[in-house]
Amino acid sequence: MNFSPIRRLSRRHFMSAAGAAGLGAFGVPPVFQQALAASDATTDAGDQAALDREGRILVVVELTGGNDGLNTVVPYGDDAYYNERPRIGIPAGDLRTIDDHFGFHPSCKGLAELYDRGELAIVHGCGYDQPSFSHFISMSYWHSAAPNSGESSGWVGRAAANLSPTPQRDYIINVDERPSQAVRNPVHPALVFDQPETFRRDGVYEQQPMFDELIGDPGASESNLAFLSRSARDARQSAMLVREAWNAYQSDVDYGINIGLAQDLRKIVSLIDARMPARFYYCGYRGNSFDTHVHQVDVHARLLAYATDAIRGFVDDVERIGRSDDVLMLVFTEFGRRVPENISLGTDHGTATPVFLAGAPVAGGQYGTPPSLTELDDGNLLHTTDFRRVYASAVGNWMGADPAVVLGGDFDPIPAVATA
Repeated sequence: MNFSPIRRLSRRHFMSAAGAAGLGAFGVPPVFQQALAASDATTDAGDQAALDREGRILVVVELTGGNDGLNTVVPYGDDAYYNERPRIGIPAGDLRTIDDHFGFHPSCKGLAELYDRGELAIVHGCGYDQPSFSHFISMSYWHSAAPNSGESSGWVGRAAANLSPTPQRDYIINVDERPSQAVRNPVHPALVFDQPETFRRDGVYEQQPMFDELIGDPGASESNLAFLSRSARDARQSAMLVREAWNAYQSDVDYGINIGLAQDLRKIVSLIDARMPARFYYCGYRGNSFDTHVHQVDVHARLLAYATDAIRGFVDDVERIGRSDDVLMLVFTEFGRRVPENISLGTDHGTATPVFLAGAPVAGGQYGTPPSLTELDDGNLLHTTDFRRVYASAVGNWMGADPAVVLGGDFDPIPAVATA
Protein backbone atom coordinates (compact mmCIF):
# COMPACT_ATOMS: atom_id res chain seq x y z
CA MET A 1 0.00 0.00 0.00
CA ASN A 2 1.54 3.31 -1.12
CA PHE A 3 0.36 6.55 0.43
CA SER A 4 0.60 9.85 -1.36
CA PRO A 5 0.55 12.98 0.79
CA ILE A 6 -2.82 13.44 2.48
CA ARG A 7 -3.39 17.07 3.39
CA ARG A 8 -5.68 17.62 6.32
CA LEU A 9 -6.95 20.90 7.78
CA SER A 10 -5.00 23.11 8.11
CA ARG A 11 33.06 28.13 18.76
CA ARG A 12 34.65 25.87 18.23
CA HIS A 13 35.51 23.65 21.08
CA PHE A 14 35.10 25.42 24.47
CA MET A 15 38.40 24.08 25.80
CA SER A 16 37.84 21.10 28.03
CA ALA A 17 40.64 22.42 30.22
CA ALA A 18 38.34 25.32 31.06
CA GLY A 19 35.79 22.86 32.41
CA ALA A 20 32.83 23.81 30.25
CA ALA A 21 31.10 20.47 30.00
CA GLY A 22 28.85 20.05 27.00
CA LEU A 23 30.86 22.22 24.59
CA GLY A 24 33.15 20.50 22.17
CA ALA A 25 34.66 20.37 18.71
CA PHE A 26 34.55 17.23 16.66
CA GLY A 27 36.27 16.22 13.48
CA VAL A 28 34.34 16.11 10.24
CA PRO A 29 35.36 13.74 7.41
CA PRO A 30 36.52 15.17 4.07
CA VAL A 31 33.13 14.84 2.37
CA PHE A 32 31.52 17.05 5.01
CA GLN A 33 34.55 19.38 5.33
CA GLN A 34 34.40 20.14 1.62
CA ALA A 35 30.66 20.57 1.69
CA LEU A 36 30.73 22.90 4.69
CA ALA A 37 33.44 25.01 3.07
CA ALA A 38 31.43 25.19 -0.13
CA SER A 39 28.43 26.45 1.81
CA ASP A 40 30.17 29.79 2.45
CA ALA A 41 29.45 30.78 -1.15
CA THR A 42 25.78 31.69 -1.49
CA THR A 43 23.83 33.37 -4.24
CA ASP A 44 21.64 36.40 -3.76
CA ALA A 45 18.62 34.13 -4.03
CA GLY A 46 20.07 31.89 -1.35
CA ASP A 47 20.66 34.88 0.89
CA GLN A 48 17.04 35.96 0.48
CA ALA A 49 15.80 32.44 1.24
CA ALA A 50 17.92 32.42 4.40
CA LEU A 51 16.41 35.74 5.47
CA ASP A 52 12.92 34.41 4.83
CA ARG A 53 13.63 31.51 7.18
CA GLU A 54 15.48 33.52 9.82
CA GLY A 55 12.89 33.04 12.53
CA ARG A 56 12.35 29.32 11.91
CA ILE A 57 13.10 26.79 14.61
CA LEU A 58 13.56 23.02 14.49
CA VAL A 59 12.87 20.97 17.63
CA VAL A 60 14.05 17.36 17.58
CA VAL A 61 12.73 14.77 20.05
CA GLU A 62 14.12 11.26 20.38
CA LEU A 63 12.21 8.40 21.99
CA THR A 64 15.11 6.38 23.33
CA GLY A 65 15.00 2.61 23.52
CA GLY A 66 13.33 1.74 20.24
CA ASN A 67 9.63 2.59 20.22
CA ASP A 68 7.32 -0.12 18.89
CA GLY A 69 5.94 1.60 15.81
CA LEU A 70 3.52 -1.22 15.03
CA ASN A 71 1.74 -0.70 18.34
CA THR A 72 1.86 3.08 17.96
CA VAL A 73 0.42 3.42 14.45
CA VAL A 74 -1.40 0.11 14.35
CA PRO A 75 -2.09 -1.60 10.97
CA TYR A 76 -5.34 -3.11 12.22
CA GLY A 77 -6.55 -3.65 8.66
CA ASP A 78 -3.87 -6.29 8.08
CA ASP A 79 -4.63 -9.74 9.48
CA ALA A 80 -0.89 -10.46 9.62
CA TYR A 81 -0.59 -7.97 12.49
CA TYR A 82 -2.88 -10.02 14.73
CA ASN A 83 -1.41 -13.31 13.52
CA GLU A 84 2.06 -12.15 14.63
CA ARG A 85 0.83 -10.51 17.84
CA PRO A 86 -2.02 -12.63 19.20
CA ARG A 87 -1.50 -11.48 22.80
CA ILE A 88 -0.11 -7.95 22.57
CA GLY A 89 -1.90 -6.74 19.43
CA ILE A 90 -4.20 -3.78 20.11
CA PRO A 91 -7.87 -4.67 19.42
CA ALA A 92 -9.27 -2.74 16.50
CA GLY A 93 -12.19 -1.50 18.57
CA ASP A 94 -9.84 0.18 21.06
CA LEU A 95 -7.89 2.21 18.52
CA ARG A 96 -8.12 5.89 17.68
CA THR A 97 -8.98 5.30 14.04
CA ILE A 98 -6.99 7.06 11.32
CA ASP A 99 -8.51 5.31 8.28
CA ASP A 100 -9.67 1.85 7.29
CA HIS A 101 -6.17 0.41 7.71
CA PHE A 102 -4.42 2.31 10.51
CA GLY A 103 -5.29 3.54 13.97
CA PHE A 104 -3.37 5.17 16.80
CA HIS A 105 -2.78 3.26 20.02
CA PRO A 106 -5.57 4.27 22.45
CA SER A 107 -2.99 6.06 24.63
CA CYS A 108 -1.91 8.28 21.72
CA LYS A 109 -4.50 10.93 22.41
CA GLY A 110 -1.97 13.68 21.78
CA LEU A 111 -0.97 12.40 18.35
CA ALA A 112 -4.57 11.71 17.36
CA GLU A 113 -5.59 15.26 18.24
CA LEU A 114 -2.72 16.75 16.25
CA TYR A 115 -3.52 14.50 13.29
CA ASP A 116 -7.17 15.54 13.33
CA ARG A 117 -6.05 19.19 13.33
CA GLY A 118 -3.81 18.60 10.32
CA GLU A 119 -0.68 19.23 12.40
CA LEU A 120 0.87 15.76 12.30
CA ALA A 121 2.57 13.89 9.48
CA ILE A 122 3.24 10.16 9.79
CA VAL A 123 6.17 8.98 7.67
CA HIS A 124 5.92 5.21 7.31
CA GLY A 125 8.70 2.63 7.20
CA CYS A 126 11.73 4.77 8.11
CA GLY A 127 15.10 3.05 8.39
CA TYR A 128 18.37 2.44 6.56
CA ASP A 129 20.32 -0.30 4.80
CA GLN A 130 22.22 -2.90 6.84
CA PRO A 131 20.42 -2.03 10.08
CA SER A 132 22.03 -2.42 13.47
CA PHE A 133 20.07 -3.92 16.37
CA SER A 134 22.32 -2.24 18.97
CA HIS A 135 20.81 0.74 20.75
CA PHE A 136 24.14 2.55 20.83
CA ILE A 137 25.12 1.91 17.23
CA SER A 138 21.73 2.50 15.69
CA MET A 139 21.19 5.71 17.64
CA SER A 140 24.62 6.85 16.50
CA TYR A 141 23.53 6.26 12.91
CA TRP A 142 20.40 8.35 13.40
CA HIS A 143 22.44 11.03 15.19
CA SER A 144 25.10 11.22 12.49
CA ALA A 145 22.76 10.58 9.54
CA ALA A 146 25.61 8.52 8.14
CA PRO A 147 24.96 4.81 8.83
CA ASN A 148 27.90 2.41 8.75
CA SER A 149 30.38 5.23 8.18
CA GLY A 150 32.07 5.93 11.53
CA GLU A 151 30.99 9.58 11.31
CA SER A 152 31.18 11.40 14.66
CA SER A 153 29.54 14.76 13.93
CA GLY A 154 25.77 15.15 14.03
CA TRP A 155 23.19 16.06 11.44
CA VAL A 156 21.67 18.84 13.57
CA GLY A 157 25.12 20.30 14.19
CA ARG A 158 26.04 20.16 10.51
CA ALA A 159 22.75 21.83 9.57
CA ALA A 160 23.54 24.67 11.97
CA ALA A 161 27.05 25.01 10.53
CA ASN A 162 25.65 25.07 7.01
CA LEU A 163 23.16 27.81 7.88
CA SER A 164 25.72 29.88 9.79
CA PRO A 165 29.37 29.11 8.96
CA THR A 166 30.56 31.53 11.65
CA PRO A 167 30.07 30.80 15.37
CA GLN A 168 26.92 32.10 17.03
CA ARG A 169 26.25 31.82 20.73
CA ASP A 170 23.32 29.65 21.79
CA TYR A 171 22.51 28.69 18.19
CA ILE A 172 21.90 25.07 19.29
CA ILE A 173 20.35 24.14 22.64
CA ASN A 174 20.37 20.57 23.93
CA VAL A 175 18.21 19.87 26.99
CA ASP A 176 19.93 16.93 28.64
CA GLU A 177 22.66 16.05 31.12
CA ARG A 178 25.21 15.76 28.30
CA PRO A 179 25.31 16.70 24.62
CA SER A 180 23.88 14.37 22.02
CA GLN A 181 26.05 13.30 19.12
CA ALA A 182 23.36 14.81 16.89
CA VAL A 183 24.41 18.37 17.82
CA ARG A 184 28.18 17.89 17.35
CA ASN A 185 29.82 20.18 14.80
CA PRO A 186 33.01 22.24 14.37
CA VAL A 187 31.33 25.67 14.42
CA HIS A 188 28.57 26.03 17.02
CA PRO A 189 29.13 24.60 20.51
CA ALA A 190 25.76 23.50 21.82
CA LEU A 191 24.41 25.02 25.00
CA VAL A 192 23.64 21.96 27.11
CA PHE A 193 21.66 22.02 30.35
CA ASP A 194 19.30 19.84 32.33
CA GLN A 195 17.79 21.80 35.22
CA PRO A 196 17.47 25.54 34.46
CA GLU A 197 17.06 26.46 38.14
CA THR A 198 20.58 25.28 38.94
CA PHE A 199 22.22 25.76 35.53
CA ARG A 200 25.58 27.52 35.79
CA ARG A 201 28.70 27.41 33.64
CA ASP A 202 30.87 27.93 36.70
CA GLY A 203 32.91 24.72 36.74
CA VAL A 204 33.73 22.67 39.78
CA TYR A 205 35.15 24.26 42.91
CA GLU A 206 38.77 23.77 41.85
CA GLN A 207 38.08 25.44 38.46
CA GLN A 208 36.23 28.47 39.83
CA PRO A 209 39.28 30.74 40.26
CA MET A 210 40.22 30.12 36.63
CA PHE A 211 36.71 31.00 35.45
CA ASP A 212 36.67 34.18 37.54
CA GLU A 213 40.07 35.21 36.20
CA LEU A 214 39.05 34.55 32.61
CA ILE A 215 35.76 36.41 32.91
CA GLY A 216 37.52 39.28 34.66
CA ASP A 217 39.94 39.86 31.79
CA PRO A 218 37.88 40.97 28.77
CA GLY A 219 40.83 42.89 27.33
CA ALA A 220 43.28 40.01 27.29
CA SER A 221 45.63 40.54 24.37
CA GLU A 222 46.88 36.99 23.81
CA SER A 223 44.49 35.40 21.34
CA ASN A 224 43.92 32.08 23.13
CA LEU A 225 43.39 33.79 26.48
CA ALA A 226 41.05 36.33 24.90
CA PHE A 227 39.07 33.50 23.31
CA LEU A 228 38.78 31.66 26.63
CA SER A 229 37.77 34.84 28.42
CA ARG A 230 35.08 35.58 25.87
CA SER A 231 33.85 31.99 25.92
CA ALA A 232 33.65 31.90 29.70
CA ARG A 233 31.67 35.15 29.79
CA ASP A 234 29.35 33.91 27.06
CA ALA A 235 28.75 30.62 28.85
CA ARG A 236 27.94 32.32 32.14
CA GLN A 237 25.62 34.80 30.45
CA SER A 238 23.83 32.00 28.58
CA ALA A 239 23.25 30.15 31.83
CA MET A 240 21.80 33.30 33.35
CA LEU A 241 19.44 33.76 30.39
CA VAL A 242 18.22 30.18 30.70
CA ARG A 243 17.46 30.64 34.39
CA GLU A 244 15.67 33.94 33.77
CA ALA A 245 13.58 32.49 30.94
CA TRP A 246 12.52 29.54 33.08
CA ASN A 247 11.69 31.77 36.05
CA ALA A 248 9.51 33.94 33.81
CA TYR A 249 7.70 31.02 32.17
CA GLN A 250 4.06 30.54 33.11
CA SER A 251 1.62 28.36 31.20
CA ASP A 252 -1.65 26.59 31.88
CA VAL A 253 -1.34 24.39 28.77
CA ASP A 254 -1.99 20.71 29.48
CA TYR A 255 1.10 18.54 28.92
CA GLY A 256 -0.36 15.53 30.69
CA ILE A 257 1.85 14.38 33.54
CA ASN A 258 4.37 17.14 34.19
CA ILE A 259 7.60 15.14 34.36
CA GLY A 260 10.30 13.96 32.00
CA LEU A 261 9.71 14.91 28.38
CA ALA A 262 6.88 17.26 29.28
CA GLN A 263 9.18 19.26 31.54
CA ASP A 264 11.96 19.34 28.94
CA LEU A 265 9.57 20.60 26.27
CA ARG A 266 8.31 23.28 28.66
CA LYS A 267 11.92 24.42 29.08
CA ILE A 268 12.21 24.76 25.31
CA VAL A 269 9.00 26.81 25.09
CA SER A 270 10.30 29.11 27.82
CA LEU A 271 13.44 29.79 25.76
CA ILE A 272 11.53 30.31 22.52
CA ASP A 273 9.24 32.75 24.32
CA ALA A 274 12.27 34.56 25.77
CA ARG A 275 13.62 34.99 22.21
CA MET A 276 16.77 33.01 22.73
CA PRO A 277 18.69 33.05 19.43
CA ALA A 278 18.60 29.27 19.07
CA ARG A 279 17.48 27.86 15.74
CA PHE A 280 17.81 24.24 16.85
CA TYR A 281 16.57 22.53 20.03
CA TYR A 282 17.21 18.90 20.93
CA CYS A 283 15.80 16.75 23.73
CA GLY A 284 14.63 13.22 24.35
CA TYR A 285 12.49 10.85 26.33
CA ARG A 286 15.44 9.59 28.33
CA GLY A 287 16.45 6.39 30.05
CA ASN A 288 16.01 3.84 27.25
CA SER A 289 12.38 3.78 28.30
CA PHE A 290 10.93 2.36 25.09
CA ASP A 291 12.96 -0.87 25.22
CA THR A 292 9.87 -3.00 25.86
CA HIS A 293 11.15 -6.60 25.83
CA VAL A 294 8.94 -7.81 28.68
CA HIS A 295 5.25 -7.30 29.50
CA GLN A 296 5.00 -4.52 27.00
CA VAL A 297 1.27 -3.79 26.95
CA ASP A 298 0.84 -1.71 30.12
CA VAL A 299 4.31 -0.15 30.03
CA HIS A 300 4.00 0.93 26.41
CA ALA A 301 0.54 2.37 26.99
CA ARG A 302 1.87 4.53 29.80
CA LEU A 303 4.93 5.66 27.81
CA LEU A 304 2.84 6.61 24.79
CA ALA A 305 0.42 8.60 26.94
CA TYR A 306 3.24 10.54 28.60
CA ALA A 307 5.10 11.18 25.34
CA THR A 308 2.21 12.07 23.07
CA ASP A 309 0.46 14.28 25.64
CA ALA A 310 3.76 16.15 26.00
CA ILE A 311 4.15 16.54 22.24
CA ARG A 312 0.61 17.85 21.87
CA GLY A 313 1.15 20.15 24.86
CA PHE A 314 4.28 21.58 23.27
CA VAL A 315 2.50 22.36 20.00
CA ASP A 316 -0.32 24.05 21.93
CA ASP A 317 2.12 25.99 24.10
CA VAL A 318 4.01 27.27 21.08
CA GLU A 319 0.70 28.47 19.69
CA ARG A 320 -0.05 30.19 23.02
CA ILE A 321 3.11 32.30 22.73
CA GLY A 322 2.36 33.19 19.12
CA ARG A 323 5.17 31.19 17.50
CA SER A 324 3.27 28.26 15.99
CA ASP A 325 4.14 29.22 12.40
CA ASP A 326 7.84 29.31 13.28
CA VAL A 327 8.35 25.92 14.94
CA LEU A 328 8.58 22.44 13.45
CA MET A 329 9.01 19.30 15.58
CA LEU A 330 10.57 16.02 14.42
CA VAL A 331 10.06 12.89 16.56
CA PHE A 332 12.09 9.71 16.00
CA THR A 333 13.39 6.57 17.67
CA GLU A 334 16.53 4.54 16.90
CA PHE A 335 14.64 1.51 15.55
CA GLY A 336 11.26 -0.18 15.68
CA ARG A 337 10.54 -3.63 17.08
CA ARG A 338 10.31 -7.05 15.48
CA VAL A 339 6.95 -7.94 13.99
CA PRO A 340 6.27 -11.08 16.09
CA GLU A 341 5.74 -10.75 19.82
CA ASN A 342 8.19 -12.65 22.01
CA ILE A 343 7.50 -15.24 24.70
CA SER A 344 7.77 -12.56 27.42
CA LEU A 345 4.79 -10.63 26.06
CA GLY A 346 7.07 -7.97 24.64
CA THR A 347 8.93 -7.19 21.44
CA ASP A 348 12.60 -7.33 20.54
CA HIS A 349 14.84 -4.93 18.65
CA GLY A 350 13.71 -4.43 15.08
CA THR A 351 14.13 -2.15 12.12
CA ALA A 352 11.74 0.17 10.29
CA THR A 353 9.49 2.53 12.23
CA PRO A 354 7.34 5.62 11.66
CA VAL A 355 8.80 9.10 12.14
CA PHE A 356 6.57 12.04 13.00
CA LEU A 357 6.61 15.70 11.96
CA ALA A 358 4.41 17.96 14.08
CA GLY A 359 3.31 21.56 14.27
CA ALA A 360 1.44 24.20 12.32
CA PRO A 361 3.93 24.18 9.38
CA VAL A 362 3.12 20.53 8.62
CA ALA A 363 0.84 19.32 5.85
CA GLY A 364 -0.72 16.60 7.96
CA GLY A 365 -1.36 13.10 6.73
CA GLN A 366 0.47 9.88 5.87
CA TYR A 367 3.59 9.70 3.73
CA GLY A 368 5.68 6.89 2.35
CA THR A 369 4.92 3.23 1.81
CA PRO A 370 3.95 1.16 4.85
CA PRO A 371 6.25 -1.89 5.07
CA SER A 372 4.84 -5.34 4.43
CA LEU A 373 4.04 -7.49 7.47
CA THR A 374 4.56 -10.68 5.49
CA GLU A 375 7.68 -9.93 3.44
CA LEU A 376 10.12 -9.87 6.34
CA ASP A 377 13.83 -10.30 7.01
CA ASP A 378 13.92 -12.89 9.79
CA GLY A 379 10.90 -11.31 11.46
CA ASN A 380 11.96 -7.74 10.77
CA LEU A 381 10.34 -5.12 8.58
CA LEU A 382 12.07 -4.05 5.38
CA HIS A 383 12.35 -0.28 5.49
CA THR A 384 10.62 1.63 2.70
CA THR A 385 11.78 5.19 3.48
CA ASP A 386 15.37 6.24 4.12
CA PHE A 387 15.15 8.25 7.35
CA ARG A 388 17.39 10.91 5.83
CA ARG A 389 14.53 11.92 3.57
CA VAL A 390 12.71 13.16 6.68
CA TYR A 391 15.87 14.97 7.79
CA ALA A 392 16.11 16.54 4.33
CA SER A 393 12.58 17.90 4.79
CA ALA A 394 13.50 19.44 8.13
CA VAL A 395 16.89 20.94 7.29
CA GLY A 396 16.17 21.72 3.65
CA ASN A 397 12.52 22.55 3.11
CA TRP A 398 12.04 24.02 6.58
CA MET A 399 15.33 25.48 7.80
CA GLY A 400 16.78 26.37 4.41
CA ALA A 401 20.08 24.52 4.75
CA ASP A 402 21.46 22.48 1.86
CA PRO A 403 20.40 18.90 2.61
CA ALA A 404 23.02 17.43 0.28
CA VAL A 405 25.71 19.26 2.23
CA VAL A 406 24.29 18.33 5.61
CA LEU A 407 23.51 14.71 4.79
CA GLY A 408 26.39 13.96 2.44
CA GLY A 409 24.12 12.85 -0.40
CA ASP A 410 20.89 13.47 -2.26
CA PHE A 411 17.75 12.46 -0.37
CA ASP A 412 14.35 13.52 -1.68
CA PRO A 413 12.49 15.49 1.00
CA ILE A 414 9.15 14.25 2.26
CA PRO A 415 6.57 16.78 1.02
CA ALA A 416 5.00 17.15 4.44
CA VAL A 417 6.89 20.42 4.84
CA ALA A 418 6.65 22.89 1.99
CA THR A 419 9.59 24.94 0.79
CA ALA A 420 9.05 28.63 1.49
